[in-house]
Amino acid sequence: MNITVDAQEPKDDSLAMTLTIPASEVDRAVKNAYRTISNRYNFQGFRRGRTPRPVIDAQIGREAVLADATNDLLNDAEPLVLDELDRVPVGRLEYGDDVKPVEEHQDYVIEATMELTPTSALTSYDPVAIDMPPEEATEAEVDSQVNLLLSYQTHFHDAEEVRPVVDRDFVTVAIESVKGGERYEDENRIIHVGAGLYPEDLERELVGMQAGDVKEVTFTPKATESDPEPDEVTLKVTLKAIREQHTPELTDELAHDTFGFDDVAALREGLANEIAEDKKRRLPQIKEERALIALTERLERTDFPQSYLDDCYNELIRQVVEDLQRQGVSLELFLQSRGITAQQFMADMRSQAEEHAKQSVALDAIVAEQGIDVTEDDLKAEMEKAGVTDIEGFTKSLASDGRLPELRRTLRRSKALEWLVDTAEVTEVDEVAREAERTAEEVEEAADAVDEAIGEAVEQAEAEVPEAE
Repeated sequence: MNITVDAQEPKDDSLAMTLTIPASEVDRAVKNAYRTISNRYNFQGFRRGRTPRPVIDAQIGREAVLADATNDLLNDAEPLVLDELDRVPVGRLEYGDDVKPVEEHQDYVIEATMELTPTSALTSYDPVAIDMPPEEATEAEVDSQVNLLLSYQTHFHDAEEVRPVVDRDFVTVAIESVKGGERYEDENRIIHVGAGLYPEDLERELVGMQAGDVKEVTFTPKATESDPEPDEVTLKVTLKAIREQHTPELTDELAHDTFGFDDVAALREGLANEIAEDKKRRLPQIKEERALIALTERLERTDFPQSYLDDCYNELIRQVVEDLQRQGVSLELFLQSRGITAQQFMADMRSQAEEHAKQSVALDAIVAEQGIDVTEDDLKAEMEKAGVTDIEGFTKSLASDGRLPELRRTLRRSKALEWLVDTAEVTEVDEVAREAERTAEEVEEAADAVDEAIGEAVEQAEAEVPEAE
């Protein structure tokens, strides 16, 4: 099909254009419309496919035939328009509410609009600056893995000193339901205070209690899908003991007998090698993700149309479903395996789609700024990489479906992403050591709080003892 596209300059994320389809294509579309109707319906006295036009006009209506021809013509023209303009629309081309029908032997001229992916300038087009972990294993990372191994050998015992509960303590409590709290009842429940695994009000009320103390705690549980308006709960809580952790010291004997290494040095070396190998796999993806986050923070605009966000969401859902189908897994089984509801899944997909939308617009800004383009050789190389054997046939198939512009856009964004990652200014940061330092400060603050609580308890006890006469 030969068409002429006269497009205006994009405005407000929209592109207006005038399409001209020659009379020869119009006549072909009308002829095909008559043939299709003749083959689809039975007309008395005529064999399928042999019904004359006047009969079809009398029984179906010429206006209906021309309407079918118009729809077919516009559907056939749309992929050609996309390829001609090298644009990927959000949704379909729009022709207005009142589409005029074609007329035989005349060129068909129609106005159309295309909603475009939104654009945004960046506050800076310089390389992004990001923090990254070192490629080799650090001492802090090895220490972290050692501590993880030792944590499996940890056991608890009751605290010997009498003191109040402070944040981050482990405690053993007995819980009875006074009102509506049957699901919390337990004779020996261990709670990590402040960890957020139990209702916040319950954990907060444990702070300051001592072994043997009894307290009633009233709170309203968080709303859930199954219980959107939960009733108030009252529990009777008895603090039985404060639990203290005991973790064994790492020795050559423990390294050999428990972990299967000759000594501590061999254990640490083995862990360092595992960490380094894991980093080889993960760091490229981490660098890409952090570079994209840094880039999207430079967007001058984030008020994207809902239609564009919906388009990104639908595309993401389609990809996920196709991936699951290739693995032979249904969406229902996927949700069950992860213990999430369909609503939670869709909410997560929405969040991911919004992030993808921002990243795409940011990469498009780099494409425009640097004038990144895609050649035929680039397209061919991408198809070969995907294992396509009949490149010419596949290219024609993409063109007929209007998908070549989408492939070109994907490759442009890939080139922009490659530049973004390659030019990123990286500062190596031992993030595990930094986190360990922050945690150590929290531990020190907790220890100070314990000492202060013990001191206050001792002072109170001494004050309650009458002076000897």
